[in-house]
Order: sequence, then structure tokens, then C-alpha cells
Amino acid sequence: MSAPRLRLRLMIGDAMLGPGKADLLDGIRRTGSIAAAGRGMEMSYKRAWSLVEEMNGAFRSPLVARVRGGKQGGGAHLTELGEEVLTRYRRLEALATEAGAEEIAALSALLTDMSDGK
Repeated sequence: MSAPRLRLRLMIGDAMLGPGKADLLDGIRRTGSIAAAGRGMEMSYKRAWSLVEEMNGAFRSPLVARVRGGKQGGGAHLTELGEEVLTRYRRLEALATEAGAEEIAALSALLTDMSDGK
């Protein structure tokens, strides 16, 4: 059985930030590309761009800035706000996992161990 993990989805009004969007932001930070980040998540560019537009519209300023193509091609990077949002979301995940560790362990103990063939 794989180690349990907590997946956190935060909803504030109509805005939502969850593990998929956070992973996309991480991918953009790492690759410098919306397309590459989406591919790394087995997501189409259209879907990745749609999520970026959704996040950019939900916050007071964009989380992701695009650089148009040119001689060296285009790209994307997280803005200062994008870095802050991602850092705070990851910190919230860690806090929730730490605070819920006892309950996560208890729930895990109640599951059938599939490796025993049960």
C-alpha cells in the first residue's frame, strides 16, 4: 500500500486552488513553460492555459506571466504573487498533513491491505 497523502482543495468564494493547479504552478516554475508543465502532467496545452487564465483572473494580479515567442521562443514564469500563492498553498498542505497525521494513520489502519490478497 502506498503512503497516505492529503490532497487539499481551498475554495474562497468562486476561486478554487487545489493540488492540480498547485502542481501546474510548480511545473511552470520548474520548466519556464505552460506547455511543458502541462505535458508533465499529461494535460493538453489548452487545458493548462485555461487553468492559468482561471488563476490569473481569480487573484488581484496574475500568478503566471507569459513571454511571447521570438528569436529564443516564448515561455512563462511565476510572478511574485504566483510564488507567494504557491508557497502559502504548500505551507497550508504541510500544516494540514501534520495536524491530521493521527487521523490519517487511523483511517489508513482501517483500510484493507491489498498486498495481502484480501
